Amino acid sequence: MLSAPVRRIVAAVTLPTILALSSCTAGPGHAAHARQVAAAPPSSSTTPLTPSTSPSPTPSIAASATAKPAPGSLEWYVSQVPTFPEAPPPQPVQLPATGPAPIWHRLPTDQKVAFITIDDGGLARPPAVADFIWQAHIPVTMFLNSPAAEEHDVYFRQIQVAGGVVESHTINHNSLAGRSYDYQKREICGAADKLEALFGKRATLFRPPFGNHDATTLRAAHDCGAKAVFHWTETVHEGKVRYQTPEKVVQAGDVLLMHFRPALMDDLLAALKAIHRAGLTPALLEDYVQ
Repeated sequence: MLSAPVRRIVAAVTLPTILALSSCTAGPGHAAHARQVAAAPPSSSTTPLTPSTSPSPTPSIAASATAKPAPGSLEWYVSQVPTFPEAPPPQPVQLPATGPAPIWHRLPTDQKVAFITIDDGGLARPPAVADFIWQAHIPVTMFLNSPAAEEHDVYFRQIQVAGGVVESHTINHNSLAGRSYDYQKREICGAADKLEALFGKRATLFRPPFGNHDATTLRAAHDCGAKAVFHWTETVHEGKVRYQTPEKVVQAGDVLLMHFRPALMDDLLAALKAIHRAGLTPALLEDYVQ
């Protein structure tokens, strides 16, 4: 019997199964972490193959499993994911009782966790991302522009079923700083409204385009239902982590930013390796901001 790593699985669930599941995810309760999805798939009518319910492999499959996966294949990416210790039980951060939404570059926690976020959605959508997130149990928060989310809703719903959570990134991806309250509120609330209609969950986190914001942004975000506004501590592009602090290491509470671009698989893997080198475990932002 194969023993699964603590923080990584090699699931028998592939994209077609996730596609089948995505048709059954209209309610807000289905945006669970991939670890929970694997234990209890969000479908009352379909029983997909999961790590716990998959039949034993046939001898031919078992024999081929010993072969090294081809570089660049989904199996190769999964094989490169480090083994992490289980994330600690999340201790949600204290939110202000009144006033505008707080903005954080780094989540104020000393727990040994870091957070992976993916922005935009209109440029590129590598097809294996949902399977990679599912099989490697990668907790991700997606800050989506609502037109891209609407045009490619099936793609993002696959990632949602795999454990990703959808949050707001405005409608038009314009810089908000210096704009009127009414303009900013239309951009933030309008995106949140559309995303809720598409994915069955109201956005509770917000990221301003380019990170540009002012006091009006934080007030409008709060009035649109955002509990917090997020900047970032590291960016990841084309498989390279770019640090924003002189320490050049991921620290507890750090937020890593990447985008839906052609090299997203490499970016996810690079982020995971950087988090592992720092002795941290990837965790889900929404578990800490409640």
